[in-house]
This record gives sequence, structure tokens and C-alpha cells, in this order.
Amino acid sequence: MLFSISWRNIWRNKVRSLVIIFSITLGIFAGVISSAFFKGMAIQRIQKVIKTELSYIQIHNPGFEQTSDFTNFIINAEGITQSIRKIPNVTGASRRMSIQSMAASAETASGVLISGVFPEEEKQVTNISTKIIDGKYFEGIKRNPVVIGKKLAEKLNVKVRSKIVITIQDLDNNITSGAFRVAGIYSTDNNMFDEANIYVRFSDIQKLTGFPINGAHEIAINISDNKELPIILDKVKDLTNNNLDVKSWKELSPEMNYLTEAMDMYMYIFIVIILLALLFGIINTMLMVVMERTKEIGMLMAIGMNKTKVFGMIVLESVLLSLTGGVIGVVIGAISAKYGETHPIDLSMWAQGYQQLGYDAFVYTVLDPEMLVNITILVIITGVIAAIYPAYKALRNDPADALRIE
Repeated sequence: MLFSISWRNIWRNKVRSLVIIFSITLGIFAGVISSAFFKGMAIQRIQKVIKTELSYIQIHNPGFEQTSDFTNFIINAEGITQSIRKIPNVTGASRRMSIQSMAASAETASGVLISGVFPEEEKQVTNISTKIIDGKYFEGIKRNPVVIGKKLAEKLNVKVRSKIVITIQDLDNNITSGAFRVAGIYSTDNNMFDEANIYVRFSDIQKLTGFPINGAHEIAINISDNKELPIILDKVKDLTNNNLDVKSWKELSPEMNYLTEAMDMYMYIFIVIILLALLFGIINTMLMVVMERTKEIGMLMAIGMNKTKVFGMIVLESVLLSLTGGVIGVVIGAISAKYGETHPIDLSMWAQGYQQLGYDAFVYTVLDPEMLVNITILVIITGVIAAIYPAYKALRNDPADALRIE
């Protein structure tokens, strides 16, 4: 009965109730769609780091990440790589030679990270081969092909089949140079990565430096599912007898791991701010309701309705008012977010700025069901809090005095 009375009381002043419901709906909708947008943006950035830049797991010799010492390499990398491929849910493993060096064209030069790769193996751990926008992935050039980023190509002012000179240090610490021709130009929509990374064939750079054919500076590993990461990570560590540095993408790029956690925290803060703003609107509405019904509430108390029921009635009105707007907002926001999972939000107007930070210009939203449940709970809590003061004001009225009000 209390529920029925509270629901009817809400609609005694339809315009006022609809205004506050619309405000709550709009606020919750903004919170849900913003949450889905920023979560989608964060997940796309993380997937780009994993699939394009790092892979899920990397293996190095101890100390290599800190010094990038050319002579600090994994000795039996070929045998380790073959063993890793046999681990369940491992979809690829690729050896790499990694060198911080210089690439020069006829016009200028730039510092780069040279990755000596086995092209077919590299396709299994990164998607650089799918990012080619001009030329081909190590095809079309017979001798010393190189694949470079679009931003680096613009900086060096080169195009497909142009020659660039790579200067590196060999195992005997001698400076040596080699001429390479651009086979392909890739674009990952991350300007910093595209400008700093080039790919050459392992065999070409191995001949130039005298690097052992079965060695590697790092081994990149791809897996079928991120949920299997902890298990596979332990198996790889056991395989290497814990003599090598085996790290997941979360350890290799901790800022990316932090990005998801921070984004969720920021979104909850954003939603709480919205609800705090709505809170004062609900309090104001409920105070007006209580003041308009002072005589009515006094009469209910005079005929025997106890203070607990009066308090419950006012709280229930506030909760129903908040929940109605909140649920509508959640539903509309969820439908919009679901639509955004297949129809990306176009940010191409600001593409250059986003690409500088490594983000995509087209963002797919990601709906988090847990977030929807938490928002609904927060809306209910907001309704309860908003009703406390108005209910307190109503209970302070003396029934005899309230009945004399005209």
C-alpha cells in the first residue's frame, strides 16, 4: 500500500515530476555513454599496444631492457622459440634483433629502433603486415628490404623503393653501415611509434653485424586469449628455468595496465559528480512536496500513521522518482552504447591530435554491464539521501498545528 501511495503522490504534480525525471535521465545517459566511450577508447589503445607494438609476452636476457646492449642476447633463442610454440593457446612466437640506431636518407637522418625480424613469424605476433599503406610487406625488393612508418617516411622524405642507410654497431663494437630499400610503408595511427620503428629481415641485419643466427635480443609471444595470460606466463618462465626476463604486456607497458583502472575510477567520479548535482534538484523537489502537503501529512499522523511509515513514504517517493529517471537513462545509454559497438564515433576532425597520443580517430564504445548495475545502485542511494532532510522536516511538524494550516 505504501508503494502505491508513494507512486501516486509522484504524479500529483506531473510537470514538476517530469522535469526532475528528465534531468535524472539526461544525467545518467551522459554518464553511461561517456563511460562506454572512454572504456572503448582505452581498450582500443591497449589492443593496439598488444597487437601492434609489444605482443602479449616478451622474453629478454636480464638487463637488456635497461641497457639495450647489442651483445646482451639470448643464446639459444631458436630452440626456446620452438618449445614455446608447443605450449597450448600460444598462437605465435617470433625472434627479434633489436637495435637503437640511426637511419638516414639523402636529405636527413633520424634515430630509430631497428627490429630484425623473420617476416612470416612476425605476422603471427604483430599486425604490422596488415598496416601497410604503400608498397608491400618485405616484397618487391630482393636485397635488403626495409619496412618503415608513414611518419618516418615523411621525415626522411622517402617513398617506396627509396634508399636509406642504416648505421649500427656490430658484435666487435665496430661501426658499420648498410644500404636498404623501402619495400613498404605502414601506418598504425600512432605517430610516435611510426616515426621511431623500422623493420628489416633478421638475416640481412645478421650478416651486417655478425650476430649469431640462433640468437635474439627478444622473443615475442602471441596467445589466443588474454584470460590465459597468467597460465602461459608461468609455463614460459618454467621453460626458461627463470634464467631470462619473461614479462607480460602489463609489465612491459604498466601505463597501459593503469589506463583501464584509472579510466574506470575517473568514470565513477564523473557519475558521482552528476548524481551530486541531481541530488540538490531532488532535495528541492521533495522539500516543495513536503511543504505543500504539510496539512495532509499532519492528518495522516493524526489518524494513526506512525512516523516510520511517514518517513518511509517520503523516502520511497524520492527513490521512485530517482529510479524512474535513472532506469530510463541507463536503458537509453545502454542502447546507444550497444549501437556504438558496431558504429564507431567519428573523431577524424581531431585525428592528428589523437594520433600523436596513439589513439584511434574512430572509437567503438564498450558497454560494461557491471557499470550499469553500479549506476542503478548509486541512483537508489541518491534517492534515499535526497529524502532524508525533507522527511526530517515533515516529521518535525506537530499534527495539531499542521491541521490548522489553511
